[in-house]
Amino acid sequence: MLNSNLPEPELLKTLLQPLLEDFQYWFGRSRTFLETEDLPFLESQQQSDLLSRVKQAQNEVNTVQTMFHATGSQVGVETTTLFQWHQLVAECWKISTRFRMERANEQQNDS
Repeated sequence: MLNSNLPEPELLKTLLQPLLEDFQYWFGRSRTFLETEDLPFLESQQQSDLLSRVKQAQNEVNTVQTMFHATGSQVGVETTTLFQWHQLVAECWKISTRFRMERANEQQNDS
């Protein structure tokens, strides 16, 4: 349980810093996935658009992290932005899951 008596910068650091690190991790994985895999169930423009959105979100997270560290944890993020990032990560997870399932089905059919 979090201590609600923490000063605001410490509370932000406790909550936001690991969240930003998680977003960086998942956006990085998603970017690599979208740059290296051919996704037959997506049109190339759809894949390109998704990759573009991931890159944009990754840049936004980089900016927030830079400002967060430069100000001594004095910068927050709008909840709507966090929600948009979360939705994008979930969209990437869904596509990755579909890719793995289709690949497994192909391998099973080849056996």
